[in-house]
Amino acid sequence: MEDNQPQLVIITGMSGAGKTVAMNSFEDLGYFCVDNLPPTLLPHLIEVIGQVRPKIAVAIDTRARDFIDSFFVVFEDLKKTNMQIHMLYLDARNDVLVRRYKESRRSHPLAPTASPLIGIDRERTLLEGFRDKAQTLIDTSDIKPLVLKEKIQKEFGGAERIPFTVNIMSFGFKHGLPLDADLVFDLRFLPNPFYIPELRPLTGLQEEVSSYVLQWPEAKVFYKKLVDLLEFLIPQYEREGKSQLVIAVGCTGGKHRSITFAEALTKEFKNQYHVVTTHRDLQLAKEEK
Repeated sequence: MEDNQPQLVIITGMSGAGKTVAMNSFEDLGYFCVDNLPPTLLPHLIEVIGQVRPKIAVAIDTRARDFIDSFFVVFEDLKKTNMQIHMLYLDARNDVLVRRYKESRRSHPLAPTASPLIGIDRERTLLEGFRDKAQTLIDTSDIKPLVLKEKIQKEFGGAERIPFTVNIMSFGFKHGLPLDADLVFDLRFLPNPFYIPELRPLTGLQEEVSSYVLQWPEAKVFYKKLVDLLEFLIPQYEREGKSQLVIAVGCTGGKHRSITFAEALTKEFKNQYHVVTTHRDLQLAKEEK
C-alpha cells in the first residue's frame, strides 16, 4: 500500500482465524485500530480520526451481524473517496477452527449453546460477500501467530515498519525493580565507586567512573560473559516475534556501575540492532546527597 495516501484496512474473516493477532500487528505498524465497529459508523470514524491518523484498521465480523447488510453500501461509498481501502480476510479450515474453540473453551458467537461447527457453518454463509471482495486472503490453518504477523508486516508495513528494538536500561535497586524489564542483571557484586570520595558525585557517563568500574577482573569477566549471553538471547527473542526487548542492569543507586554497563552494552550492540538507552534513576541519584 502507498504510504502517502490515507489508508483504511478492513480486517474480517472467520472467528478463531487470527483477527486478534492481526489487530495487534496493525497497531504495532502505527494504525489506529478499532475492533467490532458497526459498518455504518465507518464514515464518522474516518472523518474524526482520519485527519490526525491517516492509517486506520477496523475489524468487522459477525458480532456486528445486524449491520452486515449495510456494510457493502458503506463500502461502495468509501471507494469513491481518496482513501486507499484494502480488505484482509482471514480464514482457516473447519477442523482447525473447531480445535481452536475447544482449546480456548469458548463457544462460537453464532452458536453459543450448540457445537462450534454449527456456528462455523453459519458464519461462513454470512461472510461470503466479504471473502469475495477481499484483496488479501490469508489461510492461518497451518501457520503460527508469528508467521501471520510477519505476513501482515510485509504486506502493509511499507517504509514505516517498526524495527525490533533493544532497550538497555540502567536502574537502582533501592528505587525498585523495573516492571517492564525482560532481563535483569545485578551488578551490586562489583566494587562501588560511591565509596571513592572523588567519584561519588560523578556518574557512569564519565570516564573516571567507567574506567574504575571496568578495571576489576570480575567486571571484565562478567561483561564478557554477559555479552556472550546477549549475543545468543537477543536473536531468539527477535525470532519469536517480540517488537522490543528490555534489558535492565542494576546497581544500588543507579548512578555508577549500572550506567557504566548500560553504556558499554549500547556501544557493543548499536551496530547490530536499533538500541535505545535509558538511565531510569540517574536524576534521582544526582539529587541524593
